[in-house]
Amino acid sequence: MKKLIFILLILSVVLFGQNKKLTLEESLQIGLQNSSQIKISESVLRSADAKINEVTSQMFPKLSLSAGYTYLNLNDPTEIGLGPIPTKVINPFYFYGMQLSIQQPLFTGFQLSSTRSAAKNSYEAKSYEHEKNINDKALEIYSAFWNYFKAQGQVDLTSELLLSLNEDLKKTNNYLDNGLVTINDYLKLKVQVSNTELKLIDAKNNLELARSAYNKSLGLPLNSQTEIEISFPSSPADQVPNYDDLLSDAMNNRQELKSLKFIIEAGNEKIEAANSGWWPKLYASGNFSLYNANVKTFSIENEKLQAWFVGLSLNWDLWDWGYTSSKSSQAQEDVLQSKESLKLLTEQIELEIYNAYLNLKSQKEKIIVSQQSVESTEENYRITKDKYDYQLATTNDLIEAEVELLNSKTMLTISKADYELVKAKLEVAVGRRIY
Repeated sequence: MKKLIFILLILSVVLFGQNKKLTLEESLQIGLQNSSQIKISESVLRSADAKINEVTSQMFPKLSLSAGYTYLNLNDPTEIGLGPIPTKVINPFYFYGMQLSIQQPLFTGFQLSSTRSAAKNSYEAKSYEHEKNINDKALEIYSAFWNYFKAQGQVDLTSELLLSLNEDLKKTNNYLDNGLVTINDYLKLKVQVSNTELKLIDAKNNLELARSAYNKSLGLPLNSQTEIEISFPSSPADQVPNYDDLLSDAMNNRQELKSLKFIIEAGNEKIEAANSGWWPKLYASGNFSLYNANVKTFSIENEKLQAWFVGLSLNWDLWDWGYTSSKSSQAQEDVLQSKESLKLLTEQIELEIYNAYLNLKSQKEKIIVSQQSVESTEENYRITKDKYDYQLATTNDLIEAEVELLNSKTMLTISKADYELVKAKLEVAVGRRIY
């Protein structure tokens, strides 16, 4: 995995150094690799996995070791009155030793087993949340990519129109010199050139804004001179899926639904763990102690003391002022909230699927209409230009034909990009991976 990350980073540096155009797939690779949101999500998932290990460890014997050393030098008084005859103090006093203890829970009122099951269900819930976070980040990259495409298309089309207008302006100037057009016709065309130049300035600015948003989604510096490469069919060949099939798939695939179901299961286990307070706790324990004492005052010199024991201990909270019942009530309310959230989410998904379904149909129809419009405006522009060359059409007719052609091509570009984006949104709404 580390090698793959390293290769991707090196590859991205090389690609940007060569100003290579990035495809959508390459954009997804780089963006998902650099995403801080996904790294946070991965950390949350690792933390949930560690929680399982934490709870599991409490079910096994706990072995502990303690040791100590004590040194005492009594200078005043020099005698200790123990009984009728004082005892003379002989310094120093010291002892040291160690104690090895083991404890095994035998029965905890199902607390440990329920807590472990809750942790496992929480981990599964986090896993599905993690998948959703990746899909959401991928959709963010999709959106930035296609917005960049639309902005680039606007610049290209406006530049194309400006080039055509400049050619028309030169031609009209020649007509003016030969007395074939009026100065008013020439000025109208010149004003149109100026207006188009202003539009191009705005289009280029919008392109840089779209590029910066795209760079941000990929985790790159905002001013990186990235470029994109796109290839898609001239018309959408995909059939619009059946709404009922989409809804059925969403109910089976949506990560949020799966996550909430595991959260509910985890909540039920937490109720069981909270109710463990009603049960007694039983533990088996053992202890081994080894000490060395040196107390010459009592005729003890470097004497080793050893002791061991094994036993059972029982602990039962007979009255806890409602602590257990309060914890149980909280856990039950958490489950109730999760169940209601599941109902609300189901309703939200139904609406989301229906909207995405309608949008996909609409965008597909828009592409078909836009393609027909481009064909019509191209033919209209060709005819009008030919007429203008023979002075059978006015400058206004030519300008109008060129603007209509620009608008139709712009709408086709936007429709194609929106169609691809709506397809991705529908895939996400259904719960399918788009990365």
